[in-house]
Amino acid sequence: MIDRQGVVVITGLPGPADPTRLAGYEADTVELTAQERRRARRRVVTRAGRVFTLLLPPGEVLAPGALLHVGADFYVTVEAAAEALLAITPRTPREGIRVALEIGQLHAALAVTAGRLLVPDEPPVERLLARLGVAWTRTREPFRPVSTGSPH
Repeated sequence: MIDRQGVVVITGLPGPADPTRLAGYEADTVELTAQERRRARRRVVTRAGRVFTLLLPPGEVLAPGALLHVGADFYVTVEAAAEALLAITPRTPREGIRVALEIGQLHAALAVTAGRLLVPDEPPVERLLARLGVAWTRTREPFRPVSTGSPH
């Protein structure tokens, strides 16, 4: 579907990317943060400058690597954008569980990667970690949360 401005409107995902079907097509990506991947209705611009309007079903979350659109000679996939995060390296499994529980109480998203917990770099989360006495560092990397957290 194309809107009045000539922009392709995406109302559903085409399914998993089949490398044999897409051979010879130009690969393009749209970089989105974890929060942006949750917004089912929005305008996006790819690295190559192509513009799309997303009108996906409510609650649809775009996963990194998902095929978003297949054009005549190109395709677009979703990529997780680097974003400001706090990286926590728990000293013990118990500390990791405690931090995860407390982060959940804030309704914040959380990712678990290679012995680290990643959370959004936000003042309430930073205050929580200071209160818990947990060591953390700032980082900038793609964020793939275990859950999407609460939208409020």
